[in-house]
Amino acid sequence: MAIIINIDVMLAKRKMSVTVLSESVGITMANLSILKNGKAKAIRLSTLERICKALECQPGDILAYKSDEDTQ
Repeated sequence: MAIIINIDVMLAKRKMSVTVLSESVGITMANLSILKNGKAKAIRLSTLERICKALECQPGDILAYKSDEDTQ
């Protein structure tokens, strides 16, 4: 099972660059890259809130759950 982070999808929908998101959220490009690539082990709710505010979306728009059955 895994939580999938679809920041790329929302960035494309909003026509926003990773750099602009990084600056508006106050997160480093390195940490944003870790989130985008699915390497993050956790995300602070305050960070998720700022990302949602910047992208004008709901948490469910960028987070998805995928079970092991879905990957087989």
